[in-house]
Amino acid sequence: MPVLVDYWAAWCGPCRMMAPAFADAAVRRPDIRFVKLDTEADSEIAARHGIRGIPTLALFDRGRELARSSGAMSAVQLLQWIDAHRPAKASAA
Repeated sequence: MPVLVDYWAAWCGPCRMMAPAFADAAVRRPDIRFVKLDTEADSEIAARHGIRGIPTLALFDRGRELARSSGAMSAVQLLQWIDAHRPAKASAA
């Protein structure tokens, strides 16, 4: 299952503004796991992933980063970004 990580912090205004869009997108794309990582609480993980600004989104599949975007997005923009970068679904065999 692909994983979308939202790197954020409580003090970040754009992060708080984007939170409802992130929650809405999670409901609309149940085949993707949505995860929020607080860069203040988990600064080592954020540093390991090279996060320099927030909000930053990173889409992973099988541990490999497929795409990254910095800056707040609306729900529509977020869904379009996900759909443009998500891995192709495997066909049923």
